[in-house]
Amino acid sequence: MNTTELLTIACSIVPTRTAIVFEERRFSYQQLQERVNRLANAMADLGVEAGDRIAMMNVNCNEAVEAYFAAARLDAIFVPLSFRSRVEELAQMLASAEPSLLMVGQWYQEMVEAGLSRVSPPKHLVALEGRAEGHWLYYDDLLASSSPDELHFPQDDDEDTTLLMFTAGTTGAPKGVMLTHQSFTSYLLANVSPADPEVEERNLLSVPLYHIAGMQGAIAGVYSGRTLVIMRQFEPLQWMKLAQGERINRAMMVPTMLKQLMEHPQFRSYDLSSLEVITYGAAPMPLEVIKQAIHEFPGTHFINAFGQTETSSTITMLPPEDHMLEGTEEELERKLIRLSSIGRPLEDVEVRIVDEDGTSVSTGIVGEIAARGPRIMKGYWRQADATETAIREGWLYTGDLGYQDEDGYIYLTGRARDVIKRGGELISAEEVEQILMSHPSVDEAAVIGVPDIEWGERVRAVVVRRATQVSEEELIEHCRQKLASFKCPESVVFVEELPRNPLGKVLKHELREEYGQPG
Repeated sequence: MNTTELLTIACSIVPTRTAIVFEERRFSYQQLQERVNRLANAMADLGVEAGDRIAMMNVNCNEAVEAYFAAARLDAIFVPLSFRSRVEELAQMLASAEPSLLMVGQWYQEMVEAGLSRVSPPKHLVALEGRAEGHWLYYDDLLASSSPDELHFPQDDDEDTTLLMFTAGTTGAPKGVMLTHQSFTSYLLANVSPADPEVEERNLLSVPLYHIAGMQGAIAGVYSGRTLVIMRQFEPLQWMKLAQGERINRAMMVPTMLKQLMEHPQFRSYDLSSLEVITYGAAPMPLEVIKQAIHEFPGTHFINAFGQTETSSTITMLPPEDHMLEGTEEELERKLIRLSSIGRPLEDVEVRIVDEDGTSVSTGIVGEIAARGPRIMKGYWRQADATETAIREGWLYTGDLGYQDEDGYIYLTGRARDVIKRGGELISAEEVEQILMSHPSVDEAAVIGVPDIEWGERVRAVVVRRATQVSEEELIEHCRQKLASFKCPESVVFVEELPRNPLGKVLKHELREEYGQPG
């Protein structure tokens, strides 16, 4: 199934329903379909052909949704680029993707010009906001000059690439992940309800569209006939204003977003009671944050969705019922434990916990999470060696470590590179971080290994304190009361903030560079 059919289906069922709200703009599904047709026709007139890459660099906007479906209509490949990239990173992605057409937001034109000075430029540059001087085309002119009719019909099959999405690069240079039409449609058809004229939902989209969570949310929203209320970027006060004013029913958030909302001084000034579902993921959720959220949003169902760019969507889920902190004392204790998990595998995907040889490990034993199914990536763009390392005998080795309990719930213990090896013992950085963050004076914590001649590695904590002060000795003693002695930090570094990528993941490689030396 080609993903263009997702929009066609929704348009045929709810043509007059509002599809997109973006600032002052409001488009129905019929209007969205016509804008997609106009853009596809204009790009075809510019010479865009099957397999060409259509790149975009901008904050979230309606044009990103339009460009994705227009590219798919021409069997081209959409490439959303991070607007937070540096010139060097941008040049690297452009050199890799080699787009034939590049669309750029007003604030990023100068940086794009700098990046293009280092690589072969695309045939066409398109300004998304306002006319730019020189060789730039203007997006609105392209739409105005082309037909709203459906003139091009995609030929791509399920296994053809529709999206090239660069990884966040938390451990190195970004790699281009090739996602197919099947990557998206297999998940949606199995887990998301199609558009229904009797069911209307309003979805607030604040996760960046260059991230898999944002793009998956947009495509799922279109298939389900939801109204997508798009934010340029997440900002707590604006988010609350939109949630109240647009009567939002559903939202996707990362843990740092949820934390910033609840800590905002005006949080209780807004009526957020329309929120029925909050899905969270993309980074580990601190237990205290989700417990607070459950309390602060009593009428909202929470879902923990775990996946990565390479899986195109969710592979495990902790459903709403596991967030309902009620029942007997024994049931409540079990649910509190499960809140720190990523839930269980979805029925339409295979997930295993394996050792270094790829053999499934026993219940409770830590190993690497591997997944298999139609939604995993086709591979890394022009990186055959990296693809062969990641995908073995049809299984995607995610690089995430964890273990599975007797009920099938999976608990993350960190990334493969985040495991600290001290004197032959393996230490989960995430386990130590959770203990550190349980201290009332700790706001955030990250744990890294420091090279050591005697032990191989020693444990070091990098901590952001709350307003109250706490000493290195106090935190180490706090850990000793809750962890085996070999797992406890032997040194603590206090910082103002932890380096994070736009989705809230701590950039451990930066911490290792800054604080990973002995002494």
